[in-house]
This record gives sequence, structure tokens and C-alpha cells, in this order.
Amino acid sequence: MLNCMKTLERNYLSNFEKKICCWYSNTVVEAKDEFRVLNIRKSKGAFQERKPKRVMPVLPPRTKQMKVDQDWGSVWPGPRSFHPATVPLPVRQGYVEKRASPDKFANAELMKIPNFLHLTPPVIERQCKALKKFCTSWPKALDNDENCEKHFPFEFTFSDYCYSSPSIRNPLARIVTMKFKLESLKLNRRAKDKFLRLVGDRYDEASDTVTIVTDRCPLRKQNYDYALYLITALYHESWNVEPWEQLKSEADMECYEWDKSKSKTNIEQLFNTTSDKIDNIDMYANSVDRLMNEGENEYTINKYGEAVRKILGLPSTVTCT
Repeated sequence: MLNCMKTLERNYLSNFEKKICCWYSNTVVEAKDEFRVLNIRKSKGAFQERKPKRVMPVLPPRTKQMKVDQDWGSVWPGPRSFHPATVPLPVRQGYVEKRASPDKFANAELMKIPNFLHLTPPVIERQCKALKKFCTSWPKALDNDENCEKHFPFEFTFSDYCYSSPSIRNPLARIVTMKFKLESLKLNRRAKDKFLRLVGDRYDEASDTVTIVTDRCPLRKQNYDYALYLITALYHESWNVEPWEQLKSEADMECYEWDKSKSKTNIEQLFNTTSDKIDNIDMYANSVDRLMNEGENEYTINKYGEAVRKILGLPSTVTCT
């Protein structure tokens, strides 16, 4: 039995090895530098060679082919992200410790911020010529600042910002500042006093200018409309007279008014005539107003004494040194 197994094993293994060698030798010769695959089952068809990878040629940057006298408006006609191969400038941006700033190629910092490379002087001149046909001539009556302030008393100021952010809308761009001269509203004395009390510290007495800043709305147009609403409401409220205002006496007045005071009545009784016929009455009225409104001090008392002497025809005091 043992001899039979050895004979069978010897004959079978020897034939199997011959078949493997035969199959291996019948395969197609592989291409050079290719991995040779052992084909035990003898696949049909010829071996397909791998196609070499197609390498695209890298062209030089466009800046190498640009002419010196080229039309930059055609190359960069409008606002766009920075492109290093198109801009013929050695632009650098960024910070590297102990090294120079990175150049323009593969520089993400230059692509983050907006640029104004399209706004060159020739392009601006070309755009202005295109817009000129839609413009009208400047009015001849507005030849100086005084006429401009007379016909257009309201001045609006706002700012545009350009910055790097997920949103192009800067929160500071919504702020609107409105300025105007108080005298342009044509208010009487009572309405002017009420208007000043409503605006508070927004009025500058030195320049006679009212400044109103609006920033509570999210959009600039909304703040602009809100500023116009405020000045309209303030103007009409200043002219509005409440019923209780008619009942105010001299003691209830916010400030001393000589025209409605007993001082005017007394001076008219003293001269037995109306105040407009008394000499130096304006100087006297102003001195009384300042004395009552500003309080007693050396200046107001001296001015009051000088006005009294002039209105009574007395000689002025002479200070001896």
C-alpha cells in the first residue's frame, strides 16, 4: 500500500508541474518595466500595454508675454480677485518670521482682500468720458460755498468701507451724519428756543450748526430716511404751541425776555413813550437780558451800568489808575 501511494504521488505531481510550466510558457511576453503576472488559468487575449500619462506643458505666465504699451483696461477691465500670472508687478504680502514676505504666486493673502487694479488713470478717464453724456452741467448759480449752503442747507456724510469679511456690508457704512445751519430753518424766537431744547447738545453755538447722527437702522437708506424724519418732526414740533404754553407767566419762562418783562413797561412809563423811540434802548435791553440770564458778574454789571448812563444821558464813569 505504501509503495502504491508513493508511485501515485510521484506520477501526479510530476505531471502537474509540467502543466504549470506549459501554461506559464504560453503567456504573452510582458512589456518592459511592467509587473509580470502569473497566469495559471491562461486568460484569453493579448496583453494590453498601459498608456503613458499625458503631461500637459506648463505655459509661462502671461506677464512674460505682455507688452509695455499694452491696454491695461482690456487686461483688467473690472474688479476681480488677484491673479498673479496677470499682474506684472512684484507684489508681496504676508509675514514670515526672519524671511521676506511671500511673493504673489500661491499667496492666499492677496486673494482675500479686494483690489483696485482696474482703476488706473487711463481707465478712469475712459469711464468718465462714457458717463459724461449722461451728466448735466454744474449750475452757474452755485459758484461758491455760500450759495451752495443757501440753496442746499443740509449736508449728509457717510462712508464706504472695503474690507475682508464673509459679508461685503460693513456695519460702519450704515451710519449717516446730517449737518445744517440753524438759521436756515427760519424759526422765530419761541420756536428756536423750543428747537434747541429738543436737540440738546447736538447744537454747536459757535458755528450755529446742528449735527444729527443716525445709526440704529441696519441699512444706510433707512438711516437716511430716519434722519429726514427727525428733522421734520423737530421742525413741526418747534412751531407747535401747546395750550399750557399760553398760560405761562414771566416767572415760568425758561429765560428772561426783555420784550415781555416789566423792565420794558417801566422804561416806557419813565420816558412816557414807546421803547422804539428811546435812544440807546437796544443797548439797554441787551444788557438787561445778559444780566438776568447769565447772572451777576463784573462784566454784566459794568455793561448794565454803562447802558443806564447812556439811556439817561449821564456821563460814563472814568477809572483812575
